[in-house]
Amino acid sequence: MKRLESEDRPPNGADPAELRAVFGNNLRALSAEYPSVAGLCRELGINRTQFNRYLSGESFPRPDVLYRICQFFGVDARILLEPAENLGRTQAEYDLLSHPELQGYFGRAPVDVDPSLFPSGFYRFVRRSFIEETQFVLGLVYIYRRDGYTFLRGFEPREALRKQGISTAPRDREFRGIVMRQEEGFMMIVTHQNAMACSFNFLAPETSFQKNLWVGYVTRTVREKITGVRATRMVYEHLGSDTSAVLTAARQAGLIERSAVAPFHANLLQLEQPFR
Repeated sequence: MKRLESEDRPPNGADPAELRAVFGNNLRALSAEYPSVAGLCRELGINRTQFNRYLSGESFPRPDVLYRICQFFGVDARILLEPAENLGRTQAEYDLLSHPELQGYFGRAPVDVDPSLFPSGFYRFVRRSFIEETQFVLGLVYIYRRDGYTFLRGFEPREALRKQGISTAPRDREFRGIVMRQEEGFMMIVTHQNAMACSFNFLAPETSFQKNLWVGYVTRTVREKITGVRATRMVYEHLGSDTSAVLTAARQAGLIERSAVAPFHANLLQLEQPFR
């Protein structure tokens, strides 16, 4: 009698038929909320006959098909071993942008920001002030990558917060965000701690001046008011790791007059034209 090699032995002593049965039961439970099995098969890209074989416990899916099934239902490979009721995942375990509810809308593609198109490092930005419409905000942000994502970090100018009667403590001045790719540029969702003072940013590379410039707009998520603006044009200039340029930008950061805006920045901001 042929000795069963260790790698051939099913886990926990279960035989293949039992494992196929577990998988079939799990797949049936996960599919129960879908009114049409045919429609579900189309979404999964699986032949209906083959899907029925999975449900009946006659066969296992190939690794690529199993991966597709797990991604669709938001579970992992435990679908082969554990009852469906044990497969629930907590909110903290989800990668939000890859959540099944967002499949095809976010996922890996938008967060895959090519460093050659939007490099890491320090950026100097300039935009019209939301509060003092005759003044401009000159700031410094840091773009960095970690765990496959592209992040943004910076601090609000003390002077701007002081004029609004807001705390100027570092914790309250700091903002962070995530950078995601869009078809024509990059979007950023930026917020202070506890989701205070959020903003949405969009940037696209500027090709008519220098290769280190991006132009777009920023909108703040506040209620409509009689005074102040909620959206304005913005320019990013990549400084990279140039220590001298970064320190100079840090010293200049804050509220500035129109005359202090660099000419090529002012041109890109289209100050004489209303923002649409």
